[in-house]
Amino acid sequence: NMGIDLVAGGRNVGHKNRTAPKSDNVYIKLLVKLYRFLARRTDASFNKVVLKRLFMSKVNRPAMGLNRLARYMQGKDGKIAVIVGTVTDDVRLLTVPKLTLCALRVTESARARIIKAGGEVITFDQLALRAPKGTNTVLLRGPKNAREAVSHFGHKSTLDSVHTHDSVKPFVRSKGRKFEKARGRRKSRGFKV
Repeated sequence: NMGIDLVAGGRNVGHKNRTAPKSDNVYIKLLVKLYRFLARRTDASFNKVVLKRLFMSKVNRPAMGLNRLARYMQGKDGKIAVIVGTVTDDVRLLTVPKLTLCALRVTESARARIIKAGGEVITFDQLALRAPKGTNTVLLRGPKNAREAVSHFGHKSTLDSVHTHDSVKPFVRSKGRKFEKARGRRKSRGFKV
């Protein structure tokens, strides 16, 4: 009788990692060609990570604001910030530091502020020429759990884990007095959790 081919992944079915982007964007596909080559022909794991992130869905490529970018790049002068995703502007950041940034997409206002500060924005094909092995780069990711949808995630509390449903945002039509504010929400109406 035949056994299970463990090398081929065993019994696991589904939830495979992506091996190509779902996107039809030709520029993404060109970058994938480039980084597929670099990942294969160089020994740098940087290229493998970039390639994997180029395959990712939009949810898994969260945008990053300039303030967060500036914070992560403190004390890393002369290094290139690399983000496989979008970089957006942040009005809360008053002075933008001089930095070199490589990203899939940079919003107009963010790009203008970086260039005005004497910085530079490059694309991934330019990065491949400058740092084919990812030397002197800082690979960054945006906050994946900052999505509004994530605040609704969670499951019911059980006797073993009493607080699993704490701070799970309910799906309520409106946040008024009349909406889900009675029993279980006020001492005067039975009990309050």
